[in-house]
Amino acid sequence: MSMESLESPKPAPETAPDAAVVPAARPAGAGSLLADDEPQPFELFHGDGRAPVLLICDHATRFIPRALASLGLDEACLTRHIAWDIGIAEVTRALAERLDAPALMTHFSRLIVDPNRQPDNPTLIPEISDGVIVPGNRNLSRPEIEARLDTFFRPYHAAIDSQLDRMTAAGTTPVLISMHSFTPVMKGVERPWEIGILWNRDPRLPQPLMAKLRATGLTVGDNLPYSGADEHGYTQHVHGDRRGLANALIEVRQDLIDTHHGAAEWAERLGDVLEEVLRDPDLYKVEHYG
Repeated sequence: MSMESLESPKPAPETAPDAAVVPAARPAGAGSLLADDEPQPFELFHGDGRAPVLLICDHATRFIPRALASLGLDEACLTRHIAWDIGIAEVTRALAERLDAPALMTHFSRLIVDPNRQPDNPTLIPEISDGVIVPGNRNLSRPEIEARLDTFFRPYHAAIDSQLDRMTAAGTTPVLISMHSFTPVMKGVERPWEIGILWNRDPRLPQPLMAKLRATGLTVGDNLPYSGADEHGYTQHVHGDRRGLANALIEVRQDLIDTHHGAAEWAERLGDVLEEVLRDPDLYKVEHYG
């Protein structure tokens, strides 16, 4: 979820083996933004997972289609955190396999359109990010904005809705876990947390998750380095809170997961804790908190 910092860790490799990835159907009217040989806007990884848990990863990749001409940015800019959440896609895939849970992941850069922003949020399509001007996002017309929403934002969220509907129809209310990563430095200030848990009103998942993470010796941010209570984001609130699903957003610091080894280690660490927390039957009920 991280948006700005003065430093960026070395990115982990962007892609992982394609096993258990279900390609998305091409969105209607997407021809002008996605060529036939380009990846679709989301992927379902480990789709046959049996656990009643859905992992989602809003900023999994830095992919930009040819039609958008890298948004006018060079490769150095596009490897930075402004384009994606470094390391978290690999953590999400490993965690999905560990928990035997499906994972829905974007396949487009957050610079095109941020799927974790309300459609009227000014950072939905940023003209500047961490001091970097994004030429391809300046002075967009309403039709150009709608084309990005129709091609990327809406199909991804429709896929989450459909997956949650399928899981609910199978007989168990699912738990929703949103996966992100954050920069170790923001505006020259170091961030001491190895991990942060963002949540709004439903304490069922975040409270025991934070307690067990702290018991392992980690410094855990409670709605830090960002807050899930301000409803600034989109995915967690729309797909979790509105449905009454137990949910949490997990933020892992990027310098801890910017290598294959680090990502694997943190997937195991999170898997150990989540396997315990997810045994609670009260998580698998619809509950709305005022």
